[in-house]
Amino acid sequence: MSITIVAGIIFVITYVLMFAFQKIRPYVAVASATIFVVLGTIGLFPDFQYGIMEALTQIDWNVLMMIAGTMGTVFLFIESGMPKLMSDILVSRLHSVKWLVVVLSLFAGIISAFVDNVATVLMVAPVAIALCKELKISPVPAIICISISSNLQGAATLVGDTTSILLAKAANLDFTDFFFVEGKPGMFWVTEIGALLSAFIILLKMRKETASVYLNQRTHVEDKVPTVLLLLTVITLIATSFIPYKNNAAPGQFYKPDITNGLICLFFFAIGIIRETIKTKSANTLKNALKELDYYTLFLLAGLFVVIGGITEAGIISRIGDAIAGLSGDGSKGSIFLIYSIIVWMSVFASAFIDNIPYTATMLPVVAIVTKQLSQAGGIDIHPNLMYFGLLVGATLGGNLTPIGASANITGLGLLRKEGHTVGTKEFMSYSVPFTLAAVTTGYLLVWLIWM
Repeated sequence: MSITIVAGIIFVITYVLMFAFQKIRPYVAVASATIFVVLGTIGLFPDFQYGIMEALTQIDWNVLMMIAGTMGTVFLFIESGMPKLMSDILVSRLHSVKWLVVVLSLFAGIISAFVDNVATVLMVAPVAIALCKELKISPVPAIICISISSNLQGAATLVGDTTSILLAKAANLDFTDFFFVEGKPGMFWVTEIGALLSAFIILLKMRKETASVYLNQRTHVEDKVPTVLLLLTVITLIATSFIPYKNNAAPGQFYKPDITNGLICLFFFAIGIIRETIKTKSANTLKNALKELDYYTLFLLAGLFVVIGGITEAGIISRIGDAIAGLSGDGSKGSIFLIYSIIVWMSVFASAFIDNIPYTATMLPVVAIVTKQLSQAGGIDIHPNLMYFGLLVGATLGGNLTPIGASANITGLGLLRKEGHTVGTKEFMSYSVPFTLAAVTTGYLLVWLIWM
């Protein structure tokens, strides 16, 4: 039995167990990661080398540091009472629960177009949770909607998501090309139209929340420093997003370390903790902040990063790409539409279960090959952006389908669990499936109409 088959079996079992037993997801992910490392170390499969050091390099430390740092700053933000005040302001302007959820979701989406999706969820979700506590309603629908909305708009700009950065390098696009490229609308407009249509899905799901809400007394906040630290975190993340990473930098161009975002989040958290320690002359704030860190989410993500690295090393993702390349067809318009459709919807399905970063990185060269083969076969000059943007639509938005398809979803559900709310896969997908189908279908059709 080859390592590809074995890795595929382990991968399927891992995800079945994680879907079936929510409370032990981190243990399942870490156990599966350990199995991959053991298999890659003992030499049972000579062509599968995946030791501890290789596995550690697969973990996105930037994401984990960013989650830890932002969670710490958000803890100080919550303790200051500011989320409660923000929810009070929203209630005073919008007197309907359903519109409050829609506005918060759209707000999260706008932020996530410029800031990492996980950081966005960690910043916006506390406001929604405070609001729901004030109204004495379940925060589950609000947090699910915020999470999937954050993940949706990561494709809107060059800096919104890692997949956008990968595509920009492959397609030779810069920041402005995501708005207009060669005189045509870019991914920003495709994504925003999808976001507006998806908002109607949220409104439909929340249609029963018709109760009117009014504010009797507004919360008073004395300490605004945690809010300033959180805003500085966002502003700094946006500012540094225009500095390329090493892989995307031109020769001789200044580039930032891979863990830049994580260091930024940890830096502002550290400032907040040092300030509180000096002010109170006690380490209690640090102890409480460390207790509030979502270790469940951190271990789950770390395990999944290693697992995805394992199946990538085993050749599963590349085999999927090779299969697509073998379906190039005769180059007719119908053949082009078929291949385009396969790339989009296969990407949706794949990214619902595996991390879209290694998937996108693997598929980008495949997409280039497929485009070239189709152009040669049919004599039609196919613009590479057709397949590139189709891949981005499917790979970025498809992660919304399942609770573990995107880091933003995992983070949002982790926050809910800390509030005592366990969300089942069925409940999550009752929101995510119609939302994702609306967004993907919109992007799927718009990209085809614009570039073909």
